[in-house]
Amino acid sequence: MPAPLPRKKIIPAVAIVLVVALLAWFGWKKLHSDGSEQAVVGGNGRIEATEIDVATKFAGRVVDVFANEGDFVSAGQVLAQMQVDTLKAQRDEAVAQKQQAMTNVASAQAQVKMRESDLAAAQAVVVQRASELDNARRRLARSQTLSTEGATSIQQLDDDRAAVRNGEAALAAAQAQVKAAESAVAAAKAQVTGAQATVEALTATIARIDVDIADSKLKAPRDGRVQYRVAQPGEVLGAGGKVLNMVDLSDVYMTFFLPETIVGRVPLGTEARIVLDALPGYVIPAKVSYVSSVAQFTPKTVETAVERQKLMFRVKARIDPELLRKHLQQVKTGLPGMAWVKIDAQAPWPQNLTAKVPE
Repeated sequence: MPAPLPRKKIIPAVAIVLVVALLAWFGWKKLHSDGSEQAVVGGNGRIEATEIDVATKFAGRVVDVFANEGDFVSAGQVLAQMQVDTLKAQRDEAVAQKQQAMTNVASAQAQVKMRESDLAAAQAVVVQRASELDNARRRLARSQTLSTEGATSIQQLDDDRAAVRNGEAALAAAQAQVKAAESAVAAAKAQVTGAQATVEALTATIARIDVDIADSKLKAPRDGRVQYRVAQPGEVLGAGGKVLNMVDLSDVYMTFFLPETIVGRVPLGTEARIVLDALPGYVIPAKVSYVSSVAQFTPKTVETAVERQKLMFRVKARIDPELLRKHLQQVKTGLPGMAWVKIDAQAPWPQNLTAKVPE
């Protein structure tokens, strides 16, 4: 009979056999796995929402703030009032200037009528002077004929010639008066145009001031909840000074990170599930709304495959707005949890990630 093996050699042999058996079992498990573990991947994240600063358009004093932290507000709801005394004074001044400009328009239009009347009178004088000149020329023609026949005196002929020259001068003067009257009419019409432009400019100024007065009522740009009250009544703020900070509870998402080996298989619109630490019994359905095109946590030098696996990409899983509207009172930002995405569209969700939301 062969001699028995020493006890010290048996123990390592048994250990080797166990290790080989475990490796074989894991290999068999991997080969015969249904792939459900690889179909779903996840990452840690926190619930976030779109934040909006309600700020003043221009410098001024806060008169009152009508919303408190935690209040739910609707789009268009007045949240704060800025002081508008200066704007109202500017508006009154612009209204008075507009009234004066409108008076100037009426006066300029009256001047146009007057200048047009002067033009008509000057044109009538031209017609009269032309008629007189024509008459003088006819007399001169008769005088010249009679003078040739010796039937009239040289003096009469000279007088008729002088009358023609006077008529021509008078006609030229009347025509010059017409030109002057036409220029006066054009100048009067230009004054009307200028006065009307002033009225339009002041009308625009009043409209702008009205917009500024309306903007002094700080309104909620969309439905949401007030998160912070930054300013108090009586405080003086500069242009763009924040009064309130609110969150849009219809745009809520969880931001998490996935490695580069996975993120390439996660297109926009991919189904996702969110499980919050505070509500582990609920599984909230979501969809991938954003995948970063730039890696995070990138090492300074990428040399090996192991280092490349450290590349992570930021992903957002957005919750359905309709679902959020049904549970606005329960929505809280900053809650930690896990976001899961299905990288195999054909694979079913595991039982523990089946959608389950509060009633």
